[in-house]
Amino acid sequence: MKSKDGQGTTDAYCVAKYGPKWVRTRTIIDSFSPKWNEQYTWEVHDPCTVITVGVFDNGYLQGGKCTSIGKVRIRLSTLETEKVYTHSYPLIVLQPSGVKKMGEVQLAVRFSCTSYVNMLSKYAQPLFPKMHYAHPLSISQQDFLRFQTIQILSTRLGRAEPPLKKEVVDYMLDVGSHIWSLRRAKANFFRLMYVVSPIMAIGKWFDQICHWKNPLTTILIHILFIILVLYPELIVPTFFLYLFLIGIWHYRSKPRHPPHMDIHLSHAHAVVPDDLDEEFDTFPTTRGPDRVRMRYDRLRSVGGRIQTVIGDLATQGERFHSLLSWRDPRASALFVTFCLFAAVVMYVTPFQVIALLIGLYLLRHPRFRHKLPSMSTSFFKRLPARADCML
Repeated sequence: MKSKDGQGTTDAYCVAKYGPKWVRTRTIIDSFSPKWNEQYTWEVHDPCTVITVGVFDNGYLQGGKCTSIGKVRIRLSTLETEKVYTHSYPLIVLQPSGVKKMGEVQLAVRFSCTSYVNMLSKYAQPLFPKMHYAHPLSISQQDFLRFQTIQILSTRLGRAEPPLKKEVVDYMLDVGSHIWSLRRAKANFFRLMYVVSPIMAIGKWFDQICHWKNPLTTILIHILFIILVLYPELIVPTFFLYLFLIGIWHYRSKPRHPPHMDIHLSHAHAVVPDDLDEEFDTFPTTRGPDRVRMRYDRLRSVGGRIQTVIGDLATQGERFHSLLSWRDPRASALFVTFCLFAAVVMYVTPFQVIALLIGLYLLRHPRFRHKLPSMSTSFFKRLPARADCML
């Protein structure tokens, strides 16, 4: 926010981008509640694309740079066709002092469709041209081409009338999103945990079933399991019917409004000042050696934990490999003998009987359980790994 006559003022304008088409509204001088009332139309080439609207404070009128007020991304696939969405979207920016809500922008968006068949067929088509899959580019080549594209686009838009300066183009294209940010790393970690949380919930629910926390539910699971074992042709139809019912159940609570910038999802509400200072630092850094040393030690701590987890995963994978590698001749001999015995038993025994016995064993009552690990778990934990050969 600039200052004029001792009071704050804003010379705001909007920039909208979809595909190769960029548009810029007129600048509203000295107004905290600008109204543009401008209408634009884009030809949609794919419903699974995003339109970006950014709001900026024009600083070139005073010889400075344009500062960002906020932006909104709207994925077209989240919009219903022929419906007008008129909402106020929060304008949130992340500054070195912290996250700040700069205001709101009211947009009216409508997604029109001339052929539903063509629109639905887009969901089954590849996202990129054929050459991208026939001769894929490496990550370094993609980064180089992306950098060159941004430079060419900044030059072209800077010569347009009215011009769009480099800082505006960089903000609209999220140029600095690949730079290391502890805040963004935490946000992506919590996003991943949110994705895998249903799997963890299913595992916890199955553990409760196996330990008979709710006897009635466990008995019903026994009955369902026996029915599916006796009639295996019902397994796949039951699975898809279950997904269908879940989808119908969630239809009642489907989102009614397009999503907006979320400070909690971005982990911007709990970021500490030093993380922000690191995120807004240049590359290479311009901070003092003590500050850089502290950040390096912190990064080493985080990297050490990640290194330990990766090492544990590699150890488990190497134990699987060692089953048939004869690195431990006794363990491999036991496993090969077990495989031969299992092959003979499964050949002479109907599969339904084996599946029924395994299921009933997993669902057995806690009275027939013990807290010690199973024989298979103990056998697997004793297998050798290549961690012994590392320095």
